[in-house]
Amino acid sequence: MLLIVGLGNPGREYEKTRHNVGWMAVDVIHARHRFGPWKKRFQAETSDGMLGGEKALLMKPLTYMNESGRAVGEAARFLKIEPKDIVAIHDELDLPAGKTRIKSGGGGAGHNGIRSLTGHLGPDYRRLRIGIGHPGHRELVHSYVLHDFAKADTAWLVPLLDAIADNAEMLALGNDAGFATRIHLATNPPAEQTEKAKATKPAPGKDASAAPPMEAKPAAATPPAEEKTGPFARLKRLFD
Repeated sequence: MLLIVGLGNPGREYEKTRHNVGWMAVDVIHARHRFGPWKKRFQAETSDGMLGGEKALLMKPLTYMNESGRAVGEAARFLKIEPKDIVAIHDELDLPAGKTRIKSGGGGAGHNGIRSLTGHLGPDYRRLRIGIGHPGHRELVHSYVLHDFAKADTAWLVPLLDAIADNAEMLALGNDAGFATRIHLATNPPAEQTEKAKATKPAPGKDASAAPPMEAKPAAATPPAEEKTGPFARLKRLFD
């Protein structure tokens, strides 16, 4: 069984904060892969489902960030889940906003949630770090991570969480390298595509009509009802 933990703090006052991006990612995985209803157990909200043909448990600890390890440790011991089958998704100050890294083991780099997990599990679990950027000064960090994402952040946040949910099955299969590649490609289009897009733009001073005609695209179909009320719609409404 794979255990995917989204680190964060419970309560409506925290739901839009940078520190809760792990919770956001788990919520999107939950909706995308049709996991079961959330249940309270192991001092957390949990949901059972399947990823890549493997059993998976999603978890949002209710012990607050600094004590995340109490909830995850309890679940891991009861369900006999090895650290290699635990993925913790959390915010990372030392990565630019929108960048991700996945690795096994290592230190906590000052992250209290990771420090707590390591205290209860040891260091060998897997970590999916989501960059939120750094405020520039150490004394600003506390208020920065507990501050809501800006509306402008949805430009990178929603596509990134979308990509994580799209490729979550690779985490269940243990293909972390492939997962990282997929996330990078989804959030950083290849350079040749960018160059092609630039080539279709008319040179400065020239009439736009001189550019090669673009093939007309059919009108987009009305999205199904679940897309209008799905996880990405909810995320966007958080910042409206």
